[in-house]
Amino acid sequence: MVNWFCYLLRCADDTLYCGITNDLEKRLAAHNAGTASKYTRTRVPVELVFAEPCVDRSDASKREIEIKSLTRSEKLKLCGRTSAL
Repeated sequence: MVNWFCYLLRCADDTLYCGITNDLEKRLAAHNAGTASKYTRTRVPVELVFAEPCVDRSDASKREIEIKSLTRSEKLKLCGRTSAL
């Protein structure tokens, strides 16, 4: 059963933010409310552009580290985009 997600958000300033959660809808709402992370707090609204199911928190954290090490263009390809969002 999938309980965790690794996700990418596009922020209002066109930057990308990567995180993990076990409740994607609630976390997205928290980001848009400015209460989820210090980084997104000043970059709202945010839009979910990628979410990958993970088996557990450990797998989600490992995937988050992998995604954060990618270049912006690699992250865009991951989202199925080849140019700016």
